[in-house]
Amino acid sequence: MIIIGVDFHPEFQQIASVDTETGEFQEKRLVHREEAEKFYRALAAVGQPVRVGMEASGHARWFERLLAELQFELWIGDAAEIQSKRVRKQKTDRQDAQLILRLMLKDDFPRIWVASWEKPGSATAVVASTPDGADAHAHHESTASPGTERRTAL
Repeated sequence: MIIIGVDFHPEFQQIASVDTETGEFQEKRLVHREEAEKFYRALAAVGQPVRVGMEASGHARWFERLLAELQFELWIGDAAEIQSKRVRKQKTDRQDAQLILRLMLKDDFPRIWVASWEKPGSATAVVASTPDGADAHAHHESTASPGTERRTAL
């Protein structure tokens, strides 16, 4: 499996990835949307499972759709919790991508939303409520009580 930590910005992505079979580590800055699409489509062509982790962002809808199309697993994390796990308060995009990857590898990534592809061509999301019952994405408004999950079509 290839696991990728993404520091996502509307203009670019900084990624840190590891191939869990070979241990190969890679860092890359994907400057344009087209470059990002080319990179992720090339990964899909290899046929290996891919898991991508990133902080919640309102500007990543095209990216979420791309990963859904490629049937990559997408973990969306609570940005405040990820930030609290940062050892150094001075941060860079590269360090953010590395931190997200490290948290995913340690199974310490604060997931608030996980895409799952149950049937070919369909996407559903598991949305875990935050302690106050609010979700990270406004378009996934939750009425669930704290600690519960609900399923929502994308």
